Amino acid sequence: MIIRAIIILMSLLHAGYMVFDGLRAFITGDYIRPETGKYAGQLGPWTKVVEPLGIDPMSPGMKSIFVILGLFGLVATAAFTFKRPNGWTLLVIFCIATLWNMMFGTMSSILVLLLLIIYRFR
Repeated sequence: MIIRAIIILMSLLHAGYMVFDGLRAFITGDYIRPETGKYAGQLGPWTKVVEPLGIDPMSPGMKSIFVILGLFGLVATAAFTFKRPNGWTLLVIFCIATLWNMMFGTMSSILVLLLLIIYRFR
């Protein structure tokens, strides 16, 4: 029961944040960035993954990727939560598809993937 609750909570946080940040970027023109500290004003390390692929982090396409993947994650989480037959598989796909979203996204995806495997094969 606790593993299932952690899976749901982590997936909701990850997917929900992606939708929020992507929509915010569309509306305000920018993602959430740290205001203070060493990384003030910088985008996350995920940009080092997408830029070499020729994707501009500030492009509408990248903002769309955030929103679409986030919405997919919310649907996958709902399917898992309500014990739909494809819920487990959809969450695995979401986690794999968001491994590039460093740092929280990568850590969240890895943790949820591990917990999904434990949950499925316990």
